Amino acid sequence: MLSCRVLDPVNEPVRHAEFVVSDTTGRAVMSGGLDPFGSFVITVPAGEYRLAVSAEGYTPYRTTTTVVENTLASLGDVTLHVAQPPELPAPGDWEVEPAHTSIGFTARHIGLARIHGRFNSFAGAVRIADPVERSAMHVVIDAASIDTGVRMRDDHLRSADFLDVAAFPTLEFYSERFVHKGGTRWAVTGALTLHGVTRTVVLDTEYLGLGNGMEGEVRAACRATTELHRDDFTVSWQTMLARGIAVVGSSIRVELDVQLVRKG
Repeated sequence: MLSCRVLDPVNEPVRHAEFVVSDTTGRAVMSGGLDPFGSFVITVPAGEYRLAVSAEGYTPYRTTTTVVENTLASLGDVTLHVAQPPELPAPGDWEVEPAHTSIGFTARHIGLARIHGRFNSFAGAVRIADPVERSAMHVVIDAASIDTGVRMRDDHLRSADFLDVAAFPTLEFYSERFVHKGGTRWAVTGALTLHGVTRTVVLDTEYLGLGNGMEGEVRAACRATTELHRDDFTVSWQTMLARGIAVVGSSIRVELDVQLVRKG
């Protein structure tokens, strides 16, 4: 057996940590989360193993250990140290770079399969403030650029049953509320206008840091997710199968991968 307890620097359990136990070839043998006390106990065949423990906001911990048959190999208390957060973007004007940004979504189809799609045409700008919490962003999406890979389905999504792009040619998101949730996590709260209706939306955002492009330009990157409900935006088209299952699910998961380029 192999056991371990994971603590933070003030000796509190890191309950959201996850572990992976691998053999000497790197093949994962077992993985999972911790109990409410920040511990795990697993049973593995005798042998040598590698243990990796990770948690959001902490530097990963790695070690090797040997498990002897019919004994408990205890690693005792393992301390995870707070990770140094990535450098934030400098104050100023930044643009969403379409070639390296994706605005995707996932919807349920007949209660079973998931349909994946994206918007291919959009533009956006972010004004980074000091402090970052006072920043603002504005994104405009071409509704007709919706793309699920099936022309007939895309034409239906552009129709009055769904986006009604003739009447509402764009989707717009505006935010001036950036809240740091700890580590690399941020909540970006703003107003989304879709199908002529405006609702408050919160983007659960992971900031990935800074880098340089091929021409030396400064770039910043992040990932974000949120969930939308069609009825909130009066996109209420509903057709039921004979079994009473909706053809299209009521909720839409939105996933964003964004790169920003600093202007000037």
